[in-house]
Amino acid sequence: MPHDPVAGPGVATVAGTGRVVQVNRKSQTPGEHGLPKYPVTQAKVSAAGVDGDFNLYRHEEKRDDPDMAVLLLPMEVIEALNREGWPVRPGDLGENLTTIGIANDAFHPSQRLRAGTVLLQVSKACDPCTNLYLLPYVGSEKGPQFVRTTLGRRGWYCRVLQEGTVRPNDPLDVVAE
Repeated sequence: MPHDPVAGPGVATVAGTGRVVQVNRKSQTPGEHGLPKYPVTQAKVSAAGVDGDFNLYRHEEKRDDPDMAVLLLPMEVIEALNREGWPVRPGDLGENLTTIGIANDAFHPSQRLRAGTVLLQVSKACDPCTNLYLLPYVGSEKGPQFVRTTLGRRGWYCRVLQEGTVRPNDPLDVVAE
């Protein structure tokens, strides 16, 4: 594999493994929660996360944990939920990056990914929470079922190792050491 100067010495990128479908964020708006997040044409990403995005839980409960800077979710999960009768759209589950081409179960902690010029490291799976009840097709009645349905399928939190910019259709590559 070719050397990747952005990832560092001795690190190679496995090209063409996936791509970014949509970049999502939601600014802090009094009285509103963070779901859904809305698509943008590009976003700067720093160690603090996606520029212009605010996550109340991460900020207040997790004290802006850098291991939770970016949430990514494969489109394949959204498509599976759609087939199961849930009308989920990109951004609905609070993900910053909706991706395609890398299966949900192929992600794992410590894995490095490049999205656009951003270098990410997967830190942990995102557990579903009761904030999902806020989605108009879920509500409090279907909430417990939806939370159970999304267990193990809510996406992956990532730490930002290298700041940069990400756009829809940018490659999403696994970076191998």
